[in-house]
Amino acid sequence: MSIHHASSPALERWNATMQNICGVYETELAFNPSLFIGEISTWSRGGLALANLRTNAGLIRRKGLNSDRDNDQHCFLVSQRTGFSQITQNGLSIQLAPGEMLLMDAAGACEIMPFGLIEHASLSLSRAEVCKQLGSDSRTFGKISQTRACGRMLHLLMDQLCKEQSAGEDEQGEGQALHSAFLSLLGSALEGSDDPAALPASLQGANLRSYVQKIIDDSLGQANLTPVNLANRLNISVRHLYRLFEEQGDSVCRYIQRARLKRSAADLANPVLKRESITTIAYKWGFTDSAHFSRSFKKQFEQSPKDYRASSLA
Repeated sequence: MSIHHASSPALERWNATMQNICGVYETELAFNPSLFIGEISTWSRGGLALANLRTNAGLIRRKGLNSDRDNDQHCFLVSQRTGFSQITQNGLSIQLAPGEMLLMDAAGACEIMPFGLIEHASLSLSRAEVCKQLGSDSRTFGKISQTRACGRMLHLLMDQLCKEQSAGEDEQGEGQALHSAFLSLLGSALEGSDDPAALPASLQGANLRSYVQKIIDDSLGQANLTPVNLANRLNISVRHLYRLFEEQGDSVCRYIQRARLKRSAADLANPVLKRESITTIAYKWGFTDSAHFSRSFKKQFEQSPKDYRASSLA
C-alpha cells in the first residue's frame, strides 16, 4: 500500500478531532489528500460514551511513547460496521470484517489499518472495571466471539446502541445497567479466553473429536481456519486431524463448511439481522467468495440464500 504523508484541511480537522476524542493518534493517507474521507461523530446513552468513525485512511497509529499522555482510564469495544480493517496491539494483529467486534486498550501502542473505506463504532468502558472483571490474567485486546452465547449477546447489545444514536442522554440508571451488562458478558465473550494452546493429553477418541469441533465452532468467523492452521494451533499433525473426522465418515473441511453454513442460515432467518446483506453475513462466518457461498448454501439447504431468508422471515 502506498502511504501519502501530505497534509490537507480535511486531514488536519480529522487529526484534531481524533486527538480530542480518542487520544494521541497519527494518520497517514492511502490516497491523494483530496480523496481523503475522515468523519467522527459521538453520542451518549445514559452516560455511556460512544463514537462512530468513518474513514479511508491508510494507517491510524498511536505510538504509545508518552505514557503521561496516554488515556489509561478506558478500554474500547470496537464494532466493525462496514468495510474491512486490521488492528494491531501488543504484538497481535486482528482482522475485522463487517459485524465483527474486538476489545482494545486505550493505552499503549496501537495501529488501525483500514482496507478501503470503513466505519467503526466504539463504546468506552472503564479500564479498571474491565481488568477487574477479566481477573489477574486479563487481556485488554482480543476478538469477541460470534459463536459463544455471551459474545452473541454483546453483538446484539452493540447493534442496538448503534441504532439508537438519538436516544436521550438523561437515562443514567439505564446507562449504568448497560455498562454492567457489557462488563459481565465480556470475560466469556473473548475468543481464546479459555482455550489452551494444545490438546489436553487425556483426551482420546470421541472426546478428542468433540474438543476439536468446539475449537472449530468458536473460530468459524476466521477466514484462515484451515486444516493446517488448526493442526498447528492444536499442536497435532494434519494427518491426525484428518483421521479424527474420517473415523466418522466425515472430513474436517466438510465439517467447517457445514458449521459455517448453519451459522449463516441462522443469521439469515434472524429478523434482528434482516437489514444485514447476504454478503456481509457470508463474510462474517468465514466465506470469502460470495458466489461459492451461494452455491454451497443452495446445495446444503436446497434454496438460495435469498429465498431461504425470504421464506424464513415470512
